[in-house]
Amino acid sequence: MNNEHLLTGVRILDFTRALAGPTCTRMFAEMGAEVIKIEGAPLGDMTRQVSKLKGDRSFYHIQHNLNKKSVCVDLRTRQGMNIVRELVPLCDVVVENFRPGVMAKMGLDFDELKKLRADIIMCSISALGQTGPLSNKPGYDYIAQAYSGVTSMIGDPDEAPNIPLVGIGDVSTGVHGAFAIAAALLHRERTGKGQYLDVSLLDCYYHNHEVNVHQYSGSGGEIKPTRGGRHTSYLCPGGVYRGKGGDIMLMAFMHHWKDLCAAMEKQEFVDKNGWQTDAERIERLDEVILLVEDWLATFPDVSTAIERLEMFDVPCAPVLSVEDTLTHPHLVERGTVRTITDPLVGEFKIPGMPIKTSDYKSDSEYVAPCLGEHNVEVLKTLLDKSDEEIKVLSDAGVLQVAST
Repeated sequence: MNNEHLLTGVRILDFTRALAGPTCTRMFAEMGAEVIKIEGAPLGDMTRQVSKLKGDRSFYHIQHNLNKKSVCVDLRTRQGMNIVRELVPLCDVVVENFRPGVMAKMGLDFDELKKLRADIIMCSISALGQTGPLSNKPGYDYIAQAYSGVTSMIGDPDEAPNIPLVGIGDVSTGVHGAFAIAAALLHRERTGKGQYLDVSLLDCYYHNHEVNVHQYSGSGGEIKPTRGGRHTSYLCPGGVYRGKGGDIMLMAFMHHWKDLCAAMEKQEFVDKNGWQTDAERIERLDEVILLVEDWLATFPDVSTAIERLEMFDVPCAPVLSVEDTLTHPHLVERGTVRTITDPLVGEFKIPGMPIKTSDYKSDSEYVAPCLGEHNVEVLKTLLDKSDEEIKVLSDAGVLQVAST
């Protein structure tokens, strides 16, 4: 397969597992970099045990490890660690998302890696960061989300907070990590220096606060941001409005208020006292909801209401289910919904690559590796190991392979 793309020529040594780290390295793999995924024997990445929908092959692992090479070694052995150390000088970047301190215990912290390659770039992805009082806590996406204050903003104001059933923190942190690595590669090209990158889910989640932090701080604590249920807390109308047979996401705040009023044939509300600004409309949110939803109820269905709103350029969308997205013409045409064919489980759909480029396909026909699939290739081509040396390592259990 032709792997030519924007990042062809970059080689990543990948110690990541689960989602945040693999997202980071997947961005590189899908853009042409050679990503060598080091998986600890005997089971490899923990996600190989998740989402087994057909046989023993993990759909989860397939989705997040396309176009990577799997080398499965026993990291508890001297021979296994020697293989890793031999690979480091041949790689541009090392990425890991173990609990802070694990790489140091393995003898692979940044100071040790620099002895193997002086200009190495290392990116450590963690839940709560490499430093600070919380750094040693075990953590996942929702743990970082809770500490960031983001969880407190999700759900109905009079109920316990909710959680989003998508990997927002993991995926966004992986992308932040990929950007940091790309910047470090440019910096090395300019200066010749390597770099250590500390990227945490907590920091990335906190980075998503659009207005909450500055509202509380700037108001001296008078504004206390909290969850608003179906509606935004500082712009109005903005949120989910109920229609016939479904819901509509409506963003008709600021200059779009007049557009919505025109669509509803309620132009008198554009300049009506108490309705002119977002702040005024928020104070009478219940009245705004009643006005809009009573109007939506006059349409036979959501799609007809959307057509009317779009006539007046009002930002709106139907609230689609996951099932709906799989066949939506726009998502299919752009490759937002992507169909892949795995050699073991066949055809299924996953989210597509969000970065579109002018010269390269955004969704090449990549596959995910079986455990240890590239042991021989990597050891022979990069480390110049003989067939006999590889056989000895395999017979000793240092190298392992599995069919899924």
